[in-house]
Amino acid sequence: MNFQNILVPTDGSVNTHAAIARAVELAKITGGRITALYVKDKNADENTAREATAYVAAQGKAAGIAVTELTLSGTPAEVIAAESPKYDVIVMGTLGRTGMKKALMGSVAETVVKHAVIPVIVVRNTV
Repeated sequence: MNFQNILVPTDGSVNTHAAIARAVELAKITGGRITALYVKDKNADENTAREATAYVAAQGKAAGIAVTELTLSGTPAEVIAAESPKYDVIVMGTLGRTGMKKALMGSVAETVVKHAVIPVIVVRNTV
């Protein structure tokens, strides 16, 4: 399997930093490129989206990796899964919620894993 076209969903939080670092490493190994995706829900603003994707772009640039910034609107898990056919792999972060918090809030990563049509690498932030 050739992971040339890597989708990296980001919400701009520190919880995505480990996944972004792994995606950059993967792109370096494969000679691939990254698309940084921010999904705006009803509570998001344009500045948050720009900052989130710009962080991914800066990490890619520092490593010599091409990064395209993309902002779409909708429910994050649904949009990420719907975009999956356009890519070879998704590398995304997770909060690692368990128990009641997971039951109440759900897991974007879990939903993407269930519905994406490509491999999904989920990276838990250790900070």
